[in-house]
Amino acid sequence: MAALITCAIMCALRHHGEHGGVARLLTPDKGLMAGYVRGARSRALRPVLLPGNLVKAEFRVRSDEQLASLTVELGHSRAPLLAEPLPAAAIDWACALTAATLPESVPCPALYEALGGLLSAVEAAPAARGWAVALVRYELLLLAELGFGLDLARCVATGATTDLAFVSPRSAAAVSLAAATGYETRLLRLPPFMLTGEPADWDDIIDGLRLTGFFLERSVLTEGRADVLAARERLVERLKRAVA
Repeated sequence: MAALITCAIMCALRHHGEHGGVARLLTPDKGLMAGYVRGARSRALRPVLLPGNLVKAEFRVRSDEQLASLTVELGHSRAPLLAEPLPAAAIDWACALTAATLPESVPCPALYEALGGLLSAVEAAPAARGWAVALVRYELLLLAELGFGLDLARCVATGATTDLAFVSPRSAAAVSLAAATGYETRLLRLPPFMLTGEPADWDDIIDGLRLTGFFLERSVLTEGRADVLAARERLVERLKRAVA
């Protein structure tokens, strides 16, 4: 029986049978992995199998066609954050998005590092200003990893690399301020922080979430995955209320 022992970020758990569950975890070297956890609904394991927790995972599998059996040990708990509405919504959304969209067993080390960084930012500064930009950047990276990346390097109409202010919904490419004249209402605003490392105000952050959300909904969270968007809608509404 082949075994893999790795650190992992807990992303989702689906109950299976009376006592067990199928967990989906993001690993540094193997990408998203799924495994059956015996006793997942027990008092001992419930606090371990929470979204956002860092765990030590041991996957054991007899063949590639079988679901691995999985045992987990808690490495670092983020459970206290789940009692706070805004951090909890951010963790739920980021982990649900990861579990619902990534193909299994495809390495994505950049996403592992980015998700870990986002969760650490939420933990370090639960107020949204400390992590909202990281969330937008995570969604942008995930789109790119899935083959739906935005082309923000130059204007799709003129080739200009300066004054990029919008994104075309059709081409997912940047549009300069000059080229957008007269078409602004048909385009999505491109906040400056998505091109540079400069700070973002709340209007920019909300526009960034609107931009990535448009392409996530159109290209990634389709058909059976559309229900995941409910977690994002809760998060965005809480963000808007927090900054109102």
